[in-house]
Amino acid sequence: MLNLLFLLVGVLLLTSGGEALIRGSLAAAQRMGISPLLSGLLIVGFGTSAPELVVSVDAALSNRPDIAVGNVVGSNISNVLLILGLCALISPLAVRPLVLRRDAVTVVAASILFLVLVGGSALGRPDAAVFLAALAAYLIWAYRTERFGTAPSAELHQAEGQEVVALPRTALWIVTAIVLGLALLIAGSQILLKGAVGIAESFGISEAVIGLTLVAVGTSLPELSISLIAAFRRHADVAIGNILGSNIFNLLGILGISALLQPLPVHARILQFDQWVLLGTSLLLLLFLYTGRRLSRLEGGALLLGYAAYVALSFTVFGG
Repeated sequence: MLNLLFLLVGVLLLTSGGEALIRGSLAAAQRMGISPLLSGLLIVGFGTSAPELVVSVDAALSNRPDIAVGNVVGSNISNVLLILGLCALISPLAVRPLVLRRDAVTVVAASILFLVLVGGSALGRPDAAVFLAALAAYLIWAYRTERFGTAPSAELHQAEGQEVVALPRTALWIVTAIVLGLALLIAGSQILLKGAVGIAESFGISEAVIGLTLVAVGTSLPELSISLIAAFRRHADVAIGNILGSNIFNLLGILGISALLQPLPVHARILQFDQWVLLGTSLLLLLFLYTGRRLSRLEGGALLLGYAAYVALSFTVFGG
């Protein structure tokens, strides 16, 4: 029970810290005259991945590679199957192909890159360099294609920034929000790791399983919040675009930074099972978006059933 409490408190602190950091950063960007496009692309699109970043880096430095890698892979799987499944049930997500073509394809490409680089069952510093170089190339590509604000994808990233309201107004509150957000993220990651490791030890479950499920869902709550708000407001492009941006940063940025700080051996079950689920969910989302130009309620239900099956298999067939 104490470990479960640690896990829940850690998730609460991570979620609160991520929200505070995003709001403070967006307010600072407005005061500095940074464009809504860049704010949406970087601060909201990638800021929602701050909990995953802090937890994976902390786990890597604490010699917990199974949680570091499992958190990223599990977050990407839950982002598509769980979060987009819920959003599609709330409101069918019609999308414009031009808005998401680049990002959806990039998610698939990043998933394939992950499979290639973990072929040796570990992620080393050379692999980290490849991930980070790919992220830099994506950011340059994204900004250059959108800097004039005329592309539909530019409207998407501007709208992402507008989904976050109640920003701090004074310089003091902006700094307070950013500092508090960072402090909560750091504290939350340490408490969550303590609870996650404790639960794994108590039930005889591998840390990889805990990282892929409980930790992954807990660190994905900011993405869940932004996407659900967008779904209720019928902003389909924002709901899907937020998930795609987060998945790109998770694989290329978070794994890149974590492996750069500490080489990461990859658990056997991730090589046997989860990396294929990761690629499969990316391809399935791409298929749904390009065939019907939308995520229907039926497809959302299918995604949720897929996540239920994934969790069931994670704790039974692949729970060791």
